[in-house]
Amino acid sequence: MIRNAIQRFMYGRYGNDQLNVGLMVLYLVLYLLYWLTGADLLYWVSMVVLFTALFRLLSRSHAKRRAENAKFLQVVVPLLKWYRLRRTIRQDKEHCYFKCPNCGQQLRVPRGKGKITVTCRGCGASFEEKS
Repeated sequence: MIRNAIQRFMYGRYGNDQLNVGLMVLYLVLYLLYWLTGADLLYWVSMVVLFTALFRLLSRSHAKRRAENAKFLQVVVPLLKWYRLRRTIRQDKEHCYFKCPNCGQQLRVPRGKGKITVTCRGCGASFEEKS
């Protein structure tokens, strides 16, 4: 009975997406900082973030919400890729990573082979590096 009422209420509404998840995480961080510091400004900013997330969740304007999410993803996805690459490089003890001087592609070679010639798979450029 209650499930059907919630489904009927949410019918036609935008729902959740990656931007809403990011807003909720931001809300929790801001609220935690408010709780630790007692700064009223953090409380009000966190409430604005929360109400923005709720507004987007309940909105019926799908095109606008999709456009907002697309802009958010254009900013966040490259940052996530950069972070994951840095984490992989830090954790991988068996390989060295180089950037191709010609096209900028990341290249991985075995560690401990001395001075080797690295050939980029993307553009075919060759260069010497110490592994």
